[in-house]
Amino acid sequence: MPTNHQPPLQPPTARAGLTAGWLFWLPWMLGCGAFAAGELAPAWLLGERWPSPWRWMVEARLESLVWLGLLLIGPVAWFWPTRLARPGSDGAARLPPRESSFSNDLLWSCGVGILACGVAANTGSRWSDLPPGLHDEFSYLFQAHTFLAGQTSFPSPPLPELFDQMHVLNDGRMASRYFPATGLWMAPFVALGNPWWGWWLAQGVLASLMFWIGREAGGGTCGKLAGLLCALCPGLILFSQLLLAHHPTLLGLAVMQLALPKMVRSRSGVWGLLAGCGLGFAALARPMTAVGIGLPWGLWLLGRGWRERRELRLWPWLAAPLVAAGVGQLWYDGKITGDPWKTPYGEYTALHTPKHGYGFDNVRRGEQSRPARRIEKYDDWAENLTPRLALKNVAYRLFSSIQWTWGLLPVVLGLALWGTCWRMISTPARLSLASIVTLHLVHIPYWYDGILHFHYVLESLPQWLLVLATAGCASREVFVRDGRPLVPLWGLLALVVGGVLNFTTTQGLWSAPFQDGLSQFQFAREKQGQFRRLVNATVTERPALVLIQADPSDLHIDFVVNTPPLTGPILFARERPEVASIGEIRSVWPERTLYRYSAQTQRLTKVAE
Repeated sequence: MPTNHQPPLQPPTARAGLTAGWLFWLPWMLGCGAFAAGELAPAWLLGERWPSPWRWMVEARLESLVWLGLLLIGPVAWFWPTRLARPGSDGAARLPPRESSFSNDLLWSCGVGILACGVAANTGSRWSDLPPGLHDEFSYLFQAHTFLAGQTSFPSPPLPELFDQMHVLNDGRMASRYFPATGLWMAPFVALGNPWWGWWLAQGVLASLMFWIGREAGGGTCGKLAGLLCALCPGLILFSQLLLAHHPTLLGLAVMQLALPKMVRSRSGVWGLLAGCGLGFAALARPMTAVGIGLPWGLWLLGRGWRERRELRLWPWLAAPLVAAGVGQLWYDGKITGDPWKTPYGEYTALHTPKHGYGFDNVRRGEQSRPARRIEKYDDWAENLTPRLALKNVAYRLFSSIQWTWGLLPVVLGLALWGTCWRMISTPARLSLASIVTLHLVHIPYWYDGILHFHYVLESLPQWLLVLATAGCASREVFVRDGRPLVPLWGLLALVVGGVLNFTTTQGLWSAPFQDGLSQFQFAREKQGQFRRLVNATVTERPALVLIQADPSDLHIDFVVNTPPLTGPILFARERPEVASIGEIRSVWPERTLYRYSAQTQRLTKVAE
């Protein structure tokens, strides 16, 4: 238990025997080793001879040369003579204590939140006239419109097979397959006319919360650094442009991560209630992610409760919102699937994509079940999960999530620094690192590595940022104490350089390929936009029904997207002659003019009478 002279959960002062030499040279050597391995790996993988230093210098990418220069500057910062440090009687220079007022903290919190929201909105302005591009985004929109109508689902239309929409159940009831929190978060912004406002706002609120989380974990400077890193994190900015469940989940997890230490420190049930609400909301958005991030925190609370039984009285405050969230999910499941213990997500997988199931040997297990409504080509896209594939997925997710956090080398250097000074790191920051591990572990039994190889573990990005912030701030006093004040400035320079490279480098290794990621998602959105413009210009006789002839070679762009209830002036359906002929379709919808769109030729024509 912490002493009376030190607030609980806060990092201790610099330990005796921890020298600046260990704090600098070990991370620096590990960073140099990672850099050399990354630059030599392509030749080794291709079976080629390693290039000579001169050849490497001539052929190296600009980002590699920048990082080489930065690594070489490190020893200069270490050895550079300076008069900033003035040893006292014990040969140490002490940093003056810094007190921050609540008003100042509030300004910082609002400032990083406004910055994050502004950066996200500015990034999204390039797509202001384009619809979403991913299957999942349209399913969440379907969910939000359903909630706005005061419903959890709608009856399936006649000939329901023609209206099968990706990730939307359509077996008597039409409803999104996904968990309800994302649709609840999205609904107000859909009603206001722009769902992306919700995601840009979430990015701003997340950065603001990261300021307070960092402040709780490592002090005021740590909070400022954590908030700024979150506001400018390339992976978080990119996914703030996608109407997916990650940002609502991140908000819930951030509330939990802020409230739990405060609950323990203040012995306040109100903070426990807030923590439970945050975790419960996250579980209603991405339950597996909520388990992965929350598991270390739960084990920590169990350990504390075992040692000090007085803390057990706080548990009901924490548990009540979690129980309420569970009951709400059971009710939601029952309204859609008819069985409280059968989720819409699981029902959709069983009916349409059995090979996409969770666990090893997913394809072999899925082949034993061939439901009539199986989406054949999409289902066959799945790979059979073996231990070898799982190991490869873990490597991809880890590499890509670190890359999209702040670039590889800043995170490698920060993690090495964190490990060197871990005795100075607070319990909340240690739990953040543990959450990264458990989040990866719970996603091992899934065959797909994720969008951009990491989206299943995207919620680890704020945890990595907290690792960077706490490691830098905890080590700063040691460097200044030992007369090396330029070393923290060199570390800050590494963060600045990494941030600049993240947004300027394309097809890079050490930096986040931010522009490449934007281009990838812009392609899908532009195709959807071209289709919508063509429909608006061509479909002049309304109400209309547009029959879509899908492109069998394209699994990831689908134009059968409708807004519930299916009564709008233009509906989109699949042309499936084996299900219904043109005559049968006319008999069911005699008031609608029929059009046909070929996704392969991109031609839209009226169906002859």
